[in-house]
Amino acid sequence: MRQIVQSGGQFEETYGYSRAVRVGSIVAVSGSCCTPAAIDGDAYEQALDALGVIREALEKLGAGIGDVTRTVTYVTDIADMPLVAQAHSEVFDAVRPAATIVQVAALADPKYRVEIQVDAVVAE
Repeated sequence: MRQIVQSGGQFEETYGYSRAVRVGSIVAVSGSCCTPAAIDGDAYEQALDALGVIREALEKLGAGIGDVTRTVTYVTDIADMPLVAQAHSEVFDAVRPAATIVQVAALADPKYRVEIQVDAVVAE
């Protein structure tokens, strides 16, 4: 059985994707950026807000932060890594998922500083 979550993000319809998908015990959450409320914030604020978007998507599919096995974080400036790492650590401190962070040339909106995607496995 395939379950999907739409969050109403500005690119979901245009690009044709889901915020998150669950098939069996596997949950994949698409790259998630901050909401408009945090778009003018620094990388820490944007990362923390994006992680809130991710948490909400996970919960809608019966998963949670504790089920996350991997994160991939994209930043437009690697100098923001300490700020993004702070937000990541606050959310995933006890979970300790496998994690990757890379610098990219740009994200979908020039104001985005960080985008995070996660994979999770829900114990059945």
